[in-house]
Amino acid sequence: MQEYEYEYAQFIYYTPGRLDKQSQLWPVRAGRSIAKPSYEVGPKRIECHSLHFVYEGKVRIEWAGKWAELHKGDLFCLFPGRTYHYRQLPSEAPLRMNWLALDGARVGSLLELAGVTPDRPFRKKAVTSSVKASAERVIDALSAAERRKPAAALALQGIVCELFAGLILDAAPIDAKEHVGWIRECLDFIELHATEGISVQQVASFAGVHRSYFSDVFAEQVGMPPMKYIQKIRMEKAISLLTETDATITEVALSLGYPNLYTFTRAFKVYYKVPPLSVRSTRSAPSVQG
Repeated sequence: MQEYEYEYAQFIYYTPGRLDKQSQLWPVRAGRSIAKPSYEVGPKRIECHSLHFVYEGKVRIEWAGKWAELHKGDLFCLFPGRTYHYRQLPSEAPLRMNWLALDGARVGSLLELAGVTPDRPFRKKAVTSSVKASAERVIDALSAAERRKPAAALALQGIVCELFAGLILDAAPIDAKEHVGWIRECLDFIELHATEGISVQQVASFAGVHRSYFSDVFAEQVGMPPMKYIQKIRMEKAISLLTETDATITEVALSLGYPNLYTFTRAFKVYYKVPPLSVRSTRSAPSVQG
């Protein structure tokens, strides 16, 4: 790190190439800093998004007449075209932060999924051990001598996505007003993967929310628990295979992700109250009873 007027800092600059821009998500610059007692930045505006990860100390950030006091493990983001002012607050340890500036069409939507917006440009306790490790890996990758090679650019994209994945998985539950959108995506996910034996936990992980929260919202929006909906999709696909193809019952069972003919037959009879062979003989779909 080099000494500056208000801090000791390392500044790293990155010029995106063709592969970076195709991803619509790329770093612009990054760095590490340890604040001096007089540390203060702004008021200022920047042209991209700049994530700041608080590792030690305290910092006060001000924007649009609002403010927040942040501590170790918190983060804040400077959004493009907005005025910010932030300064170190008294603490036992000096303010120590890593920061990463990003650009591209995907940045704003990914930050929103992570719970960071222009109206609330910070998140408490967001810098988990995995997020911190990913942030460090991004900065190390930007510092590497081989960074301009295509393979290095692709690897860098992967680390940046890994960073956002960590932030999004650890984000607070999505607002109720957004339920319809992400539940629709979960329905599509189930439709696509129901025959692969997916679990409710896997769908909740896809949504990026806790399983119990997911199950409650799903049941409220769809009108049935997620496990029952997964079963419904599998049974509908079973009817389609039985009435529209010449696949054997065993083929149908294995195609739907059941381990054997017996397990499928039992599940089918519980759901439709008739065995699958009767559907094959009549070539008509039974109605669900009860």
